[in-house]
Amino acid sequence: MFIQVALIISVLLQFGAFFITISLIQKTKLNISWIMISIGFFLMAFRRLSELIDIINNGQSSVHTNVNSWVAVLISLLMFIASIYIRQIFNLQGKMNKLRKENEAKVLSAIISTEEKERQKFAKELHDGLGPIFSSIKMAISAINKTIVGKTNEQIIDKTENAVDNAIITIKEISNNLSPHILERFGLEKAIKTFTDSIITTEELEIIISSNLEGRRYNYNIEVILYRIIGELIANTLKYASASKAEISLFNYSKKLELFYSDNGIGFDMKKVKNRGMGLSNINSRVKSLDGEMEMHSKHKQGFFLKITLPI
Repeated sequence: MFIQVALIISVLLQFGAFFITISLIQKTKLNISWIMISIGFFLMAFRRLSELIDIINNGQSSVHTNVNSWVAVLISLLMFIASIYIRQIFNLQGKMNKLRKENEAKVLSAIISTEEKERQKFAKELHDGLGPIFSSIKMAISAINKTIVGKTNEQIIDKTENAVDNAIITIKEISNNLSPHILERFGLEKAIKTFTDSIITTEELEIIISSNLEGRRYNYNIEVILYRIIGELIANTLKYASASKAEISLFNYSKKLELFYSDNGIGFDMKKVKNRGMGLSNINSRVKSLDGEMEMHSKHKQGFFLKITLPI
């Protein structure tokens, strides 16, 4: 009777160990060695069950059988305890990986935040410092009486005035690129449309924007990073893709914000580009800083597609 109870306990422990190991297969990313270990646990559990059935059917057991049965119980107990500790190790490893990703995201976020603050500071200095100086120069030039100067000097004055006008416009553009004021005031959707409308290129590039944001505002860090990413993607399309059309889609769901970007350009070899960069590593770092996910596809002569999902 005691030996039957012992074997029942052994069978339960062995099957318990098997179910624990099989529940960890996904965490091992379907590692073949762990799958084989799980199968081994199942076969041992099945063997314990067969021994129990034999003893129940025969009704008799020798001293040797009893010793083997108690050893089997001990082995099953040890394997069950070991499987519990293995699960704890996997859980601890999962927590450490999660903590590492969170810390990496915090560090990247801090770096990008510092970068944006420096951009804003430089943009303000550029706008408030050089802007008034050039405006004063323009006023001084405009005050010159052109009727008392020669024709040559008049042409020089006109050219100088045009150069100053261009310099003022350039300063405003640089300042806006460094720190997009429209983004801060009106949000992501408006800033992207303004940016794409301001693109001047010798090549014809149609940019189609679709969105369901409807004026929603998000954390400034999210908005500015997506704005920078879209700017980087458009720059890549203009520089490398030889595309005639690019599409930008922004969709807001209950707990996530998704960006879809695609172009119909020449595409590229993903492995080669990952090694060389093209700004994609910078985009990936920005996405990681927001604890987001990035999915990218491209083939030669088949265009480019990128999907970014951010938690909000």
